[in-house]
Amino acid sequence: MERISFYDQIARNKRNSIFLVLIVGVIIIILGYAISFAFSQEYFFFIMIIAIIFSTIYSLIGYNFSDKIALSSVNAIKADPVKYRQFYNSVEGLTYASGIPMPKLYIMDNPQINAFATGRDPQHAVVCVTTGTLEKLNKQELEGVLAHEMSHIANYDIRFMTLTAILVGMVSIISQLFLRSMWMRDRDNNKSGAIFLIIGLVLAILAPILTSLVQLAVSRKREYSADATAVKFMRTPTGLIGALTKIKNNQEMKVAGSISPLFFAKPNRAAELFSTHPPLEKRIDILKKM
Repeated sequence: MERISFYDQIARNKRNSIFLVLIVGVIIIILGYAISFAFSQEYFFFIMIIAIIFSTIYSLIGYNFSDKIALSSVNAIKADPVKYRQFYNSVEGLTYASGIPMPKLYIMDNPQINAFATGRDPQHAVVCVTTGTLEKLNKQELEGVLAHEMSHIANYDIRFMTLTAILVGMVSIISQLFLRSMWMRDRDNNKSGAIFLIIGLVLAILAPILTSLVQLAVSRKREYSADATAVKFMRTPTGLIGALTKIKNNQEMKVAGSISPLFFAKPNRAAELFSTHPPLEKRIDILKKM
């Protein structure tokens, strides 16, 4: 069996994430270029300014309050350091391995195996696990899950995904403004303008779909990277493989809500192309090669 270096896996997925984000940037440029020919330059810049302002404000609000929003949505409570001593000890050990500060620890009452990490930076990070995670996983498996979540914090994944959300949001807003303002355009017989109008129309319809797919692909790459970084912290994939296998064998797993992309794992009910997480089988297979 061909071996995979976790260092190579981390580097590859980070490079792919950056490449995918650059694709969104290219789509914005192409869309903007077509719109600038279909409309006046002044109107194009107006659309761009509105898109930048609204997408940035919306994404930054979510970024700065991501921990409060996530914890509130699952009714999480702060973990008691006495009652959940193993939880605290495991995370504390991982802070030494990862070199990041101790995050705030929370518990959500749920019998399934799952967890998530959030927060705008390592100094404001939160790790939340389900009661099922603490009850059903052994020490090594629990540490594998926690190492994965700590990896998201160490890799600044919330910040990276916020940047991605801003760019994707810009595409969506630009497209909507363009489509809604079609009726305002002066009707003329300029063949060149008509061609760019058609190109802009097609791009305005397809661009939000394409960038949303890119955003999902970026999310999957960050999950692969977090798995590899967890192996780097733990120096073994065994615990993570065990936890993912237990989740894979649980056919009744449910993950709902707007924060579902944050979770450690999601059920594979949709095609990979339309999912925020890679298939559990693929994650396990890659980990077994490390």
